[in-house]
Amino acid sequence: MTCPMLQRLNRLVPGVARLSTPALMLGALCFSAALSPSLVPRTGLLQGVLAGASFGAGYLVWVLLALCWSLLGLRGLSPDRRTWCDPALVLAALSLMIWSLGQAAHWQDALHAVMGLPPVESARPLTIAATALAVAWALILMGRLFRRAVLSVARRLTPLMPERLALLLGFLLAVLLFNFIGNDLIMRQVLGALDRAYARLDAHMPAAVQPPSDPLRSGSADSLVRWEDIGASGRDRVADPLDAAGIAAITGRPAQEPLRVYVGLGSAEGPRARAALALAEAIRVGAFERETLVIATPTGTGWVDPAATLPLEVLTGGDVATVSVQYSYLPSWMALLTSPEYGRETAQETFAAIHGHWRSLPPEARPRLYLFGLSLGALNSDLAADFFDLIGAPYQGAFWAGPPFGSRSWRQVTDGRQPGTPEWLPGFRDGSVVRFMNQQGTAAVAAPWGPLRIVYLQYASDPITFFSPSILWREPDWMKGPRGPDVIQEFRWLPLVTFLQVGFDVITATTTPTGYGHVYAVQHYLAGWEQVLDLPPLDPEAAARLQAVKFPPLAD
Repeated sequence: MTCPMLQRLNRLVPGVARLSTPALMLGALCFSAALSPSLVPRTGLLQGVLAGASFGAGYLVWVLLALCWSLLGLRGLSPDRRTWCDPALVLAALSLMIWSLGQAAHWQDALHAVMGLPPVESARPLTIAATALAVAWALILMGRLFRRAVLSVARRLTPLMPERLALLLGFLLAVLLFNFIGNDLIMRQVLGALDRAYARLDAHMPAAVQPPSDPLRSGSADSLVRWEDIGASGRDRVADPLDAAGIAAITGRPAQEPLRVYVGLGSAEGPRARAALALAEAIRVGAFERETLVIATPTGTGWVDPAATLPLEVLTGGDVATVSVQYSYLPSWMALLTSPEYGRETAQETFAAIHGHWRSLPPEARPRLYLFGLSLGALNSDLAADFFDLIGAPYQGAFWAGPPFGSRSWRQVTDGRQPGTPEWLPGFRDGSVVRFMNQQGTAAVAAPWGPLRIVYLQYASDPITFFSPSILWREPDWMKGPRGPDVIQEFRWLPLVTFLQVGFDVITATTTPTGYGHVYAVQHYLAGWEQVLDLPPLDPEAAARLQAVKFPPLAD
């Protein structure tokens, strides 16, 4: 016996008559909530995928709860479909989903308005509905395959043991089977294919791209690093057109040629060998003879954000050297979600090599040493050194932008923030060592800077910084009380759904306009470097010229 309303719907979507109506209602609630705005604007297609995934997750949660309830011998949530047929629930679920589709564009427009984007397209509800239907149905079919696997194992075990124990073992074996298929077979193959694809992109070198003629640039004829091995991101970094003349045109003062040392994954075998090559190249070009030396840990793809290095080189008048060593081809979000420890060894070996040579120099002859990292580069830069490395010869400061939620020091400092300061712009102790910045400036401080300066630049709308597994069951602090300037009030926390929303936001965090999400603006980098380097700010005319510089698309 099935629900008559579902039987009529079955003519449009075969198999729908076997749906559970309470599970359908929970799925509809999740579907509707998923269409509300979160941190990052979404396309209609991505909204459909998210809404379908949320519907499927809600549906399957109800089915699992009902089955567990039944296995415990409790009454009220029988898995028998005859007790699940409720036309009123079907009508309510359909009405809720239709209403939320009508609101989807309005909800996205509220977020677009905050970020200065145009309104979304009028045909978006159709795109969302079609995509969500396909995704939700695929997930429900997977759930039914899982249930069939459980029952198949349980039937074979029932003659040997009590029925409930057989079902429990069937469930555990099905979990192991699906985990093996999903992680060991499908995900391993997908990640392997992606890694090979990104490796080919990294190695691709257009004929028009020629090695630099300047002997002080990595990849030149005089360099210890071969141009062919430096990788696409490394070539972009080395070939940055900003030179002494360009810096002088911005500042109105004479400038030096900035030094940019870059070692790619193909430049040497293993992290230690690449770090040693970076040190040798830094010594060759005279990096330790500059006033400022920065170990700039790249993002997952090996990219060093030019919006971050431009103000650094302009503020120092070109009297600066940066050293970067690539450790991955994958985008930061992918490496973060699959292998968050990716790059730690390379960052530690690079720091050990550079810092070891730096501390061997007479203190009066050393450059000022700083660390920099964006995204996964910030996480690995933070892991590059420990307390024992720094007792005798600490570096002068660190500038970390968009630190991922798993960053060691960021988490510790954020959790230890001053009472009453928000998670998205915390105040840490008296502000003499660590300060946080966003689009609107720095958190209030009570004391002047000490000898070591650490600055975090983060936007409240950056999901790579503010995602956390605990969002699944607990409202995060950054959604409570006063919110960041780029997080809209329409964004509400709901168990499971918000976790999926922010998880999707992590993947699309670099699709926002500059100054939101995970796309950090040159003027905010400039303000951060001024604090870290303890240099006077640029005059307004020079700052305006710097901000007018155009940057290539994001490579991470």
